Amino acid sequence: MNLRPRRSVLYLPGSNPRAMEKARSLPTDSLILDMEDAVSPDSKELARTRITESLSRGGYGSREVLIRVNSLNTPWGADDLAAVARCGADGIVFPKIESPEEVHAALSALDSAGAPADLPIWVMAETPYGILRIEAIAGASPRLGGIIMGSSDLAKETRIRHTPDRIGFIMALSHCVMAARAHGLEILDGVHLDLGDEAGFRAVCNQGRDLGFDGKTLIHPQQIAAANELFGPGEAEVLEAHTIIAAWEQARQEGKGVTVVNGRLVENLHVEQARRTLAMSEAITAMAA
Repeated sequence: MNLRPRRSVLYLPGSNPRAMEKARSLPTDSLILDMEDAVSPDSKELARTRITESLSRGGYGSREVLIRVNSLNTPWGADDLAAVARCGADGIVFPKIESPEEVHAALSALDSAGAPADLPIWVMAETPYGILRIEAIAGASPRLGGIIMGSSDLAKETRIRHTPDRIGFIMALSHCVMAARAHGLEILDGVHLDLGDEAGFRAVCNQGRDLGFDGKTLIHPQQIAAANELFGPGEAEVLEAHTIIAAWEQARQEGKGVTVVNGRLVENLHVEQARRTLAMSEAITAMAA
């Protein structure tokens, strides 16, 4: 399996060169260099310039680097795409996507700006229309790399309250996970805004992983370690995966189609999950080398 870990995905305001410089040494799996929400209107052009200059210098190593541009219907969207289309990013993030037609428009604009034909795009799911149409959006193009939950914007649009259990968001979160999996996409959970709430952050990371998310978007480097820990396979999971595969191989040699490990039934689907766990663990180790 050719897997890319996305346990921790850190937003960085493009107007902050110090943050982008520091990111070259942070243990985050991915970065989102932001031209949109994290940048004030009077700093949009500055952020655009600083992001392209930062990418031209390189130095981000194995970290995936995505760029979030402004919407095409804003005064900055077209110029953003012209600047980033060929700057070497691993993907472009489009905010507030609400239909397959908007996916097609984003790709057309990106291609017109001279982007490589295989440059992926990611979409933000952060409006009521976007959530309700996410299945069609997820299947709009093979160039779609993944979905990113925009829980802060969604809260504003829906008046859902931020609560520790995120009960108001559960439908939207699960619905988007199902759409992503149906179309073979990655999906990232939204941000946790309270930097002083470490216990709460760990709780929503665990919840996000239980819901099926691949990783967590972050607003500060102090959140990286916990996201890496909680969205990655731990030692116990890796050991269990090895045990499952070994028991399955033994059962096959004995002509059996199922076996039991630690009192639990194991069949082929569990072996596939175990192999994915080991592949992810190996990918994480390779990134850290």
